[in-house]
Amino acid sequence: MNLRDDWHFRGLVQQTTDETIFDRLNAGGVTAYIGFDPTAPSLHIGSLLQLCNLRRLQLAGNRPIALAGGGTGLIGDPSFKAVERPLLTSEQLHENVEGIHEQLGRFLDFSHGAGKSQALLLNNADWLTTVPLTDFLRDVGKHFTVNQMIAKESVKSRLDRDDVGLSFTEFSYMLLQAYDFLRLNIDFDCTLQLGGSDQWGNITMGTELVRKVTGSSVAGITSPLLLRADGQKFGKSEGGNDRVWLDATMTSPFVLHQFLLNADDDTTPGLLRFFTFLDHETILELDEATRTAPQERRAQRAVANDVVALVHGEEAARLAERAGEALFAESIAELDEATLLQVVADAPSSTWTRGEFAAGVDAVELLVRCELAGSKAEARRFLEQGGVYVNNVRIDGSAPVDLSGALHGRYLVVRRGRRQLHLVVVA
Repeated sequence: MNLRDDWHFRGLVQQTTDETIFDRLNAGGVTAYIGFDPTAPSLHIGSLLQLCNLRRLQLAGNRPIALAGGGTGLIGDPSFKAVERPLLTSEQLHENVEGIHEQLGRFLDFSHGAGKSQALLLNNADWLTTVPLTDFLRDVGKHFTVNQMIAKESVKSRLDRDDVGLSFTEFSYMLLQAYDFLRLNIDFDCTLQLGGSDQWGNITMGTELVRKVTGSSVAGITSPLLLRADGQKFGKSEGGNDRVWLDATMTSPFVLHQFLLNADDDTTPGLLRFFTFLDHETILELDEATRTAPQERRAQRAVANDVVALVHGEEAARLAERAGEALFAESIAELDEATLLQVVADAPSSTWTRGEFAAGVDAVELLVRCELAGSKAEARRFLEQGGVYVNNVRIDGSAPVDLSGALHGRYLVVRRGRRQLHLVVVA
């Protein structure tokens, strides 16, 4: 299937300056770029859509450019941001760009073996921090009017608010991004820029600048922003405060796997299309499985396995899935200590002394102290009903609980029913 049909099936096209760009992409040989914002030492799952888009283009015989914004990051993109971003130091940006460089290499082929489709990894600090200000104003600024720039929706959204203004620093951002496209067009024959729908104003500024300066025919394509059912951008953790990162030290493969596994049914069809390379028939089958048997979560499991494998490798995906299954199986005893603590990270915990387990702890007392039962009578009822587990082994209360089966010699995972967990840590 050609790129046009594939991208429209997946819903990857929100806007395009020129629909015929897909004819050139299908033929291969197009150089296209996406900019990545280095405001953190890692990309997050919100960046994954554009990473996958570059990968799709390369697989179709085109040359992708991943552009790290070491220069634009000094300014900060104001597009649809409620307030101005904190400015980072050059040292912070350098560290962040280095981290992002390493991650981009997992998605694109930068080797000489890729031939004409060999991916390029560039940093716009190489030209934005060296061009003289007066040259920039004469060569770039003269092509745009303030009226034109103010009319951009991303700028208007800030100017229309009385409580928040827009600094000249932020206002200049769209000129810097436009200059990126011009430099990439001149130096690398780049004729396509990709981005999220919130980048439409910046992208059209770039296509216009290239046309005015070089006369080249260039294009832009935006993809829709992936939103949760509540309308918020997809990519925040359950608490809404922390992003889900693509760096394993910031978001472990297990946590990423669980985040995707717990995606709601309304969001999952988009995840299948945006974040996986599954064929259309498989995606439609998983859509149907979500409709007819949502409790099985087949689509979510497919997304979780595919994304973790893409980001961290097949082995990491296998271990993450195994760890998730171990949460309710006796195989929890096979998990290493770090993975075990990730599995039960959200569970309440308490610390007990070894002396308290010297003669064993009555199961009724254990449930009450772990706040898995409101009273001893309730605890006895839970035990009689067969819904109490220690390290996923059912207990009936006939024998005291000791440390003979403690995980790594110091952990007891006490569970009532399917979801009520408590971690006992033995000091």
